[in-house]
Amino acid sequence: MSAPVDDLFSQLSRAPDFDAPELRAYDSADRLLLETAAGVRGSSGFARGVGALGPGRVVVIGDRHGALTLGAVAVLSAAEVRVHQDPLLARRALDANARRLGLEGKYSQHELDSALLTGATLVLMQLPRSLSELEQIAWSIARHAEPDVTVLAGGRDKHMSRGMNDVLSRYFADVSAGLGKSKARVLTAQDPRPRLDVEEPPFPVRGSDPELEFDLAAFGATFGGATLDHGSRLLLRTLREDPPGAPPRRVLDLGCGNGVLATWAARAYARAEILATDQSAAAVAATKLTATWAGVADRVRVDHADGTEAVPEGWADLLLLNPPFHSGAIVHAGVGRRLVREAAQALAPGGELRLVFNSHLAYGPLVAQAVGPIAQLARDRTFTVLRAIKKVTKR
Repeated sequence: MSAPVDDLFSQLSRAPDFDAPELRAYDSADRLLLETAAGVRGSSGFARGVGALGPGRVVVIGDRHGALTLGAVAVLSAAEVRVHQDPLLARRALDANARRLGLEGKYSQHELDSALLTGATLVLMQLPRSLSELEQIAWSIARHAEPDVTVLAGGRDKHMSRGMNDVLSRYFADVSAGLGKSKARVLTAQDPRPRLDVEEPPFPVRGSDPELEFDLAAFGATFGGATLDHGSRLLLRTLREDPPGAPPRRVLDLGCGNGVLATWAARAYARAEILATDQSAAAVAATKLTATWAGVADRVRVDHADGTEAVPEGWADLLLLNPPFHSGAIVHAGVGRRLVREAAQALAPGGELRLVFNSHLAYGPLVAQAVGPIAQLARDRTFTVLRAIKKVTKR
C-alpha cells in the first residue's frame, strides 16, 4: 500500500495554513494510521463492521491537512467520509487538497456531535495535544458511534503519553497499543463502555479565578481550558494598572481562546464594541459561552476566522493579543509573528496593541517595526507584556 499512499502524500500542501520549509502536510502517524486501517479491514479478528467502509461508516477526527480524509477515500475506498477538524485553516487545507486531487464531494465537515458519529464503525484520528481534547473526542465516539466501532488513534511517539491510554480506557473497555514505526504509534480502542447515554457530557467545563469577576468556559480543544492562563493574567494586570490613555471604542481580541480578554474588556469598557476572533471552533464556542455567563453576550461578537480576515483595516483602537507559539503539535514562532503583522493592519492610527508573549521569542523589534513605538509594561521569568502605539503616517 506504500505506493498509493506515497503518491497521495506527495501532492498534499499545507496551504493556506501556516507553512515553512521544515513543515509538511502529513507525518508518519498519518501513514501508519492508513496502513493499520487497511490491516484491520482485512483481518477477520477485527471484522466487526470495519470490512465494509460504506457511506457514513468512516469518520476522521483531527486531520491536519487532508492526509487522513483523502487517504481514506483514495486508498481505503471509503464512501462519504465524515470529518471533524477544529482549526479553520485545517478545514481549508483539506478542501484545497481535495480540489487539487479531484476528490471534492467525497467527505463532509461536522462539529463534534451525533451528526458526525452516528452510524460510524471506523474512526481514524490524529491524537490531539491535550488530554482534555482527547476526553471530549473519546466521550463523543463512545456515546454516538456504533457499538462495534473501532477507533484508531495515531500520533508521533514524542507527543504521546500514557495518559492518552488512560483517557481512552475510561470510555472503551479494550484499549491496546500497536508496534511503533517511523517514530509513530497507533492506539486501538473498542467496546464502548455502557451508560454514557445517561451520563452528563464532560464538556463544557466551567472554571473561576480569584482575579476575575466572571467564570470561564472551555471545551476540550480550547486553549488553556477553563482557567486564566499565566500570559493572559499578566496582560490583564497591566490593563488594570496601566490602562490605555483613553477608553477604547473598538476592542479586538485576536486569538480569543476561552474568551477571557474579550469578556474582561466588555465589562471594563462599557461603551466599547468588542470583537473576538479565533480559528479554533472550540475557542469560538467557549468565548460565546464565557460572554454569556458574564452577561455581556450582546456586546461581544465572536467570529470563527483566520487572524484578522474578519476585521476591517484600521478598525481597532485597542488590540489584545496572546499569540500561539505552535502550529499543531510543532512549536514554531512564525504563527505569532504573522499575527503581529496582521495586528498592525487591524489597528487604527494611534491605536494600541497590548501583547503578551514568551520572553525568549523576543518579539520587540518586530512589534516596533510593524506597529510603532513600544514600551515594556511587565516581565517575569516566562512572559513579557508590551504596549505598542501604531504610527500615524503623514500624507
